[in-house]
Amino acid sequence: MRSKLYIPAGSADAPFAVAITPEDAGWAESSLHVVDLSSDAAAGSVSLTTGDNEVMILPLAGGGSVECDGRSFELSPRASVFDGPADMVYLGIGQDYTLSGHGRIAICGARAKTSFPNRRVAAADVAVELRGAGNCSRQVHNFGTATAFEADSLIACEVITPGGNWSSYPAHKHDENTDVETQLEEIYYFEIDDSPAGTRGFGYHRVYGTPERPIEVLEEVRSGDVVLVPHGYHGPSIAAPGHHMYYLNVMAGSGPTRAWLICDDPAHTWLRGSWEHQEIDPRLPFRAFSVPDSAPEGE
Repeated sequence: MRSKLYIPAGSADAPFAVAITPEDAGWAESSLHVVDLSSDAAAGSVSLTTGDNEVMILPLAGGGSVECDGRSFELSPRASVFDGPADMVYLGIGQDYTLSGHGRIAICGARAKTSFPNRRVAAADVAVELRGAGNCSRQVHNFGTATAFEADSLIACEVITPGGNWSSYPAHKHDENTDVETQLEEIYYFEIDDSPAGTRGFGYHRVYGTPERPIEVLEEVRSGDVVLVPHGYHGPSIAAPGHHMYYLNVMAGSGPTRAWLICDDPAHTWLRGSWEHQEIDPRLPFRAFSVPDSAPEGE
C-alpha cells in the first residue's frame, strides 16, 4: 500500500503538474507547484499571486520569463534537470505575477512574514557542490540554501545522484528546534533519467521515524513523483543503475532562525568517515559552471 506521504505524478489539475500547499501536506509552511506552460490549460502563460508566501521560481525543462511589478525577469532555457543549474527568480509576499514561456517551471514556496526584494539569480552564479564520495557521490545546486541566498524562511536546492548511487545518506532528520537541529518540513520532487534505450527510470526513497514519533515510508519513485517528509529520518534516495536521479528539495520551518541543521541517524553516521578514502564518482560533475571543494554534509 502506498503511503499518504507519496504523491504520484499526475495528481494535480492542469496547468499544474504538481500542486502542494501546506493545507494539502497537513503542515504549516512549505509548498511546491510545477506549472506545465505547454499544456492547453496554460497556453504558454499563467497569472498567479504569492499571497502570504515567498517563492523561488526555476525552470525544470524549458524557459520563459516572470513579469512582476513592472519588471521582467528572464528564465533562460534548460533542456532538462540534468543540464546544469537553472536561473532562479525570487518573489516576496503579496506579489501578483505572470509566468510565460514553455516547458515545466517549478515554484518553491514557504509562508513568510518579511518581504525581501524581488530578484534573479543567474544559472552561472549558482554554487555547485559535490558531496559524499564513491557510490554516495552526488551534485548539489545551492540556488536557495540558507547560506547562499537571503530570504525569510524558504530553503531550496537541487540534487543529482548518478545511476546506482545513494544520496540523502546517511539518513538524517531536522524535525526539532534545538542547538544542533532545525525543524523543517521538506518536499522531495523527483525526476529520473531514461536509459539510453529509452526505458523509463525509477528509484527509491526512504523515511523512518523515532520510537517517540514513528513514521514509515519506502516508495518507488519515478519522474514527477513527490514524497513529503513532515518529520523523521529520511534517506537514502537510491538511483537505480543506469538511471540518474534528480530531486528538488523545498524546506521551511517554525524556528526563529532560517538555517538547515541536521542530525544523522547515529547508527549510520560512521559512513561519513569512510568517504575520506574514496574518490568522488568520476561521472560528476554533470554540466556545471563552478564546482567548489567537496563537502560531506547534506542531502
